[in-house]
Amino acid sequence: MERSFKTIALIGKYKTPGIAEPLLRLASFLCERDVTVVVDNLTAEHLNPNPYRVLPLEDMAGVVDLAIVLGGDGTMLNIARTLVAFKIPLVGVNQGRLGFLTDLSLKSMQQSIEAMLKGDYVTEQRMMLGARVLRDGERVFNSLAFNEVVIHRSNVSSMIEFEVRINGEYVYTQRADGLIVASPTGSTAYALSAGGAIVHPSLNVISLVPVCPHTLSNRPIIVAGDSSIEILMHRTEDVRVRFDSHTHFDLNLHDTLLVTRYPEPVCLLHPLGHSYYHTLREKLLWNKPL
Repeated sequence: MERSFKTIALIGKYKTPGIAEPLLRLASFLCERDVTVVVDNLTAEHLNPNPYRVLPLEDMAGVVDLAIVLGGDGTMLNIARTLVAFKIPLVGVNQGRLGFLTDLSLKSMQQSIEAMLKGDYVTEQRMMLGARVLRDGERVFNSLAFNEVVIHRSNVSSMIEFEVRINGEYVYTQRADGLIVASPTGSTAYALSAGGAIVHPSLNVISLVPVCPHTLSNRPIIVAGDSSIEILMHRTEDVRVRFDSHTHFDLNLHDTLLVTRYPEPVCLLHPLGHSYYHTLREKLLWNKPL
């Protein structure tokens, strides 16, 4: 179904030199097509002059029909966590290295976005994770993650110890450097480096991937996306939980981290012909001759 994008937010990678030129070029392109352009307040600091309306991300609900993110996957992760509750679809223009989420190039972005304005695009819904830390039964912290929620040791060389329960059922107690709880999107991020499986982003599943477990029998597992994952801390000397490497919280002994699927998915828009398998071949060099 064709969407009508009347107001589009342009969001650039924070503190990136040279972000102004492609962003202003894209803004001018959109205005020529009778699209109202909004710029987030952090990006606006790098535009001088800035003739466009400025809004914080938190104030874009009900105002913006589409957000175009110019940056790398890290920028997209951060923006998605903020805008997911507003149900604003996202388009990514890659200025980073890998670009699993930001699949448009700076060179072709205007051509691709013009086609999208005409309704020529595919829509993809991706899972977001919600997590909260319980201390003595009370919530003391909560956050969202698009890629992964990671428990890890900080600066101490000894391993951490934790217990995992899924839907209230005891699964295992583990000694390791950490544990990654990953969405399908996050399966090609830290979880991949730790030996986890690549999971197609359309699947409704969550991966649990141990980081350097102290037993060869403890392997990554994949559970249903509607699972409730509880992680109880048994040994917590200098242990931290991170959310997409953007937010963190220090854990105490007997804290419980509860991870579930967030109710709202992230909506990504891609050009017609977009293929996840093509992205894997290109980014992981699967098409490189042996």
